[in-house]
Amino acid sequence: MIPIHEHLFGDERPFAACHAPTIAALPDGNLIAAWFAGTAEGHHDTAIWGARRTPAGWSPPRLLVKVGEVPHWNPVLFSAPDGVLHLWWKVGPSPRDWTTWTMTSADGGQRWSSPRTLVPGDIGGRGPVKNKVIVLSDGTWLAPASRETAERWEVFVDRSDDGGQTWVRSPALPHDPALTGLGVIQPALWESGPAQVHMLNRSTCERVCRSDSTDGGRTWRTVAPTDLPNNNSGLDLARLPDGRLVLACNPVAGNWAARTPLTLLLSGDNGATWRIWRDLETADGEYSYPSIIPVPGGVAVVYTWRRERIACWTGPVLDEEQRHS
Repeated sequence: MIPIHEHLFGDERPFAACHAPTIAALPDGNLIAAWFAGTAEGHHDTAIWGARRTPAGWSPPRLLVKVGEVPHWNPVLFSAPDGVLHLWWKVGPSPRDWTTWTMTSADGGQRWSSPRTLVPGDIGGRGPVKNKVIVLSDGTWLAPASRETAERWEVFVDRSDDGGQTWVRSPALPHDPALTGLGVIQPALWESGPAQVHMLNRSTCERVCRSDSTDGGRTWRTVAPTDLPNNNSGLDLARLPDGRLVLACNPVAGNWAARTPLTLLLSGDNGATWRIWRDLETADGEYSYPSIIPVPGGVAVVYTWRRERIACWTGPVLDEEQRHS
């Protein structure tokens, strides 16, 4: 696998600003990405856009969905085991008012079902808030979720036993006293063994925060800070077939600190320790909100590039000795 670092589109983009990309692998081996775009984050003209990558390269950006003159946020793509592609996104003037919408595609994102709300009566957002759904070893779907109010940020998971048709929300996870500020949002999930589920979270305490579950995500330990720095910006991770974890984030301490560099870190011990593996961006500017998935031979990562473009890196995940052999 040869590393490829590219932008999905150039300055000819049909919108002023873009953010919060998501990526999924399709059954035919191609990739699909989505993001929100418009005048600016939170503007009423924002909508969900997308593009597909084939051997010929990325297709031109395409408007996927717009359900009213209200801001759209944080799309999440997921290629289900049956080949159906799912898309979730948030709609509302602010995170406190979000409703989650969803639609599906049976042909790799060429055509989509009619958009619908995910959970009737939802206010604040259900289902995945930024990062991908995972399928547990018993077939259960887990969605990494969070809720933001002016007083508190908190994470939870949504469980589905029927392939994403209906969802049951867990209680909000308790916070360790060391978790200062508003709290945590935007979990990233992985399963290390049957019913052994883990999450890393964005936080306001200058550290990535973690929790673990031993019963398939039904109950969780207290969310507590790790040694990893966090700048109150989104992160994501992928679990490789050999069990290694690849974390994409800005490894920068400070609440609302700079969103650069954007870095990939590796863990061989289920997230107990991490080492910096590769910087994707190091220049001044914003490089943020990564979405990462395993692909044959390595990983694929998309991220916001200065709020002007969406960038993608695909490549093998090699240890130092492999890289120099």
